[in-house]
Amino acid sequence: MARSLSGYTTSCVISFVDLYQKVRRNFPKLQAPTYEQKMELGKQLVQIVGDCGMTLRPCAEGNDLEAYGADCGGCMTVALYEKALGCHLNAPKRRNQRGGECTCLLGTDVGAYDTCGHLCRYCYANTDAALVQRNMLRHDPNSPFLLGNLLPGDTVHEARQERWADDQ
Repeated sequence: MARSLSGYTTSCVISFVDLYQKVRRNFPKLQAPTYEQKMELGKQLVQIVGDCGMTLRPCAEGNDLEAYGADCGGCMTVALYEKALGCHLNAPKRRNQRGGECTCLLGTDVGAYDTCGHLCRYCYANTDAALVQRNMLRHDPNSPFLLGNLLPGDTVHEARQERWADDQ
């Protein structure tokens, strides 16, 4: 995969599985990797993606892989946004996310639980396949909503939008 993406990206973001309750229910035989396994795999991934011109960026995995050359400073930091956009940002102070392990600027989930049809067994976003299938049937490609349409009694709130780009 890294060879296929070489030249198109400079980052490879990884995260090790978290055994949330939903994950355990959907994939009861799944075992979390040990610390030693994470370090060995991380070390190998740093080398593989490095050979392809990329930097490994572990997501909410602490700083231990830094010793092997991973950038543990966050996978979506202000500096990375600024580099991608080519301008300085007057970004707000970052919120504490995922128990303080996440160092990314933004941490807003998009979507809704029980709506992803991929049905990955290790995913924490789905509770059961039947509910996902029912929700997918509610999708209307002509609606601005992920599921269904505006119903009587629904309330829509305008999201506050701010421009962070510093044009100086």
